[in-house]
Amino acid sequence: MDFSFTEEQRLLVGTIREFVHRELKPLEEDVEAGGYLADDVARKIRQKSQKLGLYAVNIPREFGGGGLSFLEWMMAEEQFGRTSDILIRRAFGNVYEILLEASEKQKQTYLLPAVTGERTFSVAFTEPEAGSDAAAIRTRAERSGEGWVLNGSKHFISDGLFSDFFVVTAVTDPTAGVHGISTFIVEKGMMGFTIGRDQPMMGLRGTSHVEMQFENVSLSSDHLLGSEGQGLKLAFATLGRVRLAQVVARSIGKATLVMDQCLDYARERRQFGAPIGDFQMIQQMLADSAMEINGTRLALWHTASRIDAGEEVRGSISMLKVQAAEMLGHVVDRAVQIFGGAGYCRDLPIERYYRDARIYRIYDGTSEIHRAVLAKQMMRGDTSVYDIYG
Repeated sequence: MDFSFTEEQRLLVGTIREFVHRELKPLEEDVEAGGYLADDVARKIRQKSQKLGLYAVNIPREFGGGGLSFLEWMMAEEQFGRTSDILIRRAFGNVYEILLEASEKQKQTYLLPAVTGERTFSVAFTEPEAGSDAAAIRTRAERSGEGWVLNGSKHFISDGLFSDFFVVTAVTDPTAGVHGISTFIVEKGMMGFTIGRDQPMMGLRGTSHVEMQFENVSLSSDHLLGSEGQGLKLAFATLGRVRLAQVVARSIGKATLVMDQCLDYARERRQFGAPIGDFQMIQQMLADSAMEINGTRLALWHTASRIDAGEEVRGSISMLKVQAAEMLGHVVDRAVQIFGGAGYCRDLPIERYYRDARIYRIYDGTSEIHRAVLAKQMMRGDTSVYDIYG
């Protein structure tokens, strides 16, 4: 395996890092203070990003996306992680690859406008009784003539206030277990579809996380995404790649940003007549953070290269999800300690990084669930997660 950068990859990383620093960093404090990003500001940063070819980089070129390899997408997502969630969504898009399973008509109606930024969407999989256990959903879609009638609820749906449409999982055959779940495209404004309250969060300011209710929502056959009964398979495939992008790669980016700030502070802050970076305990925290960041990045690159080669990596995804989420938690916790009282104050962004990082161990499957998935994979004989020669 050769992980040396091409000139194009270096340009990609440098362009995104500069864009984040110049265009997005100045907006972070306003978003944090107001919990909101104005639509006109969002439109301007999207247009600037599109001019640089940075919008929907994960989608193939034939649909207007960036057409990056999976490894290159992870490199891009790492740089995205250097700013706030809401700014990532508005500047670089949030186009889930599940829409690649759409029919030709659906691609014209939903995928292509999503890639250009004319329309936005979210996935709506999570329910009050079905978080990490995605197969436990209760939302039902029952046959009615040539279509379906949808009833049920979802919650913690990210960007629900802003999105135009949603990819929703629903049970279509209660007797078929995991093979009885399908995915549907549901448009905002449909009769019987209600967006509920925006659930206040500890972090991720500016991104809405809403409740949803479906009461006898009439769906035609054109709203079924993929084949009937394949919804959970599509959801898992989507979530696997999303975990690597939005959790693992972005965790590395956030941790790298925090590490840069810790090093600057350790050089500048003086106690007992010396920079605190001269103290052995501070040095240990800095070294531990550097080792964890680098180890996670290399593990991600290895897994990404396997995906590009067409290999099955389910166990590795669970391993990396835990590894990255725990790593980010460790790095930001050490950052608060290194900055001391200043790190606990809102005058500096360290306390915001600390709050934002905490969700990474929960969403897209808790660390506990992914540890269980990983262990089961190994018990079934998949030793590739720790023995690459096996």
